[in-house]
Amino acid sequence: MKFSVWPSPDRQWEDVHALAEYADGNDYHCFWYADHFMPNTEDGSVKDGDVHEAWAVLAAVAATTDRIRIGSLVSPTTVRHPAVMANVAATIDRISNGRLTLGLGAGWQVNEHRAYGIDLFAGPERVDRFEEAIQIVRSLLTESRTTFEGEHFTIVDAPCQPTPVQSPLPLMVGTGGPRMTRITARWADEWNVWGTPETAREKVGALDSACARVRRDPRSIRRSVQAMFFLVDDQETIDKLRRIAPADRSVIGSVEVIADSIGAYRDLGFDEVIVPDFTLGATHAERIDKYERLRTEVFNHYR
Repeated sequence: MKFSVWPSPDRQWEDVHALAEYADGNDYHCFWYADHFMPNTEDGSVKDGDVHEAWAVLAAVAATTDRIRIGSLVSPTTVRHPAVMANVAATIDRISNGRLTLGLGAGWQVNEHRAYGIDLFAGPERVDRFEEAIQIVRSLLTESRTTFEGEHFTIVDAPCQPTPVQSPLPLMVGTGGPRMTRITARWADEWNVWGTPETAREKVGALDSACARVRRDPRSIRRSVQAMFFLVDDQETIDKLRRIAPADRSVIGSVEVIADSIGAYRDLGFDEVIVPDFTLGATHAERIDKYERLRTEVFNHYR
């Protein structure tokens, strides 16, 4: 199994870069970064907060690391036109010498779309647009010219140059929904989902079924999962966190508890576990300490 890091997009650049350097030098597989423009709110209201632009960050990390893969988790096709996205991805794959994974999603965060006047579209139309967009991106990154005429996008004899180093540059789709899972089975190289092992089990079954419908070997799609990992040892804190943390995406407890969850993910067929830093500490030093504990006390036993 592979293990990856994911800093919150509101971290200061110095901390983001330091985490990338730490991961690059300590056997982590990938540095993932979310593509958002402001902190999320439940009611869709605008919220202040430093959120760094994802592709600028990924370009900087690509240029200042040597080994670790980098990826978007994920870029919404409501915000990013597929032709622009393909060209950005190809360039950063060049900068990184073939270390990019392009993560794509249909878009979901209401407040940033509303504030910037970007249409989020109703659910079915949003997925329709996504299905066209991923086909365009795939073609631009693999073919010398692309022509595509759909309901939402039209591309005419379009190049994407320079071409990426990787052939193909892997496309990852982040989703748990039924139709998006079917699109993943047809067009993606990798699949990503949130959840505890119990939550993820049903979604794994849905992906396998979707692959069967399009006659694709389900093991040809790499699989990654993330949860909020709370590495805590005292029972009082564990009990408190279980009352307030979302149960469907939180793994709470000691090294042994987290190790058991990693084993369950492995048994479900996941290739990669992504560890967000959201729950690992209030300071950069605390977060690095937790990543190091997880690496040495848990992850090294599953590599």
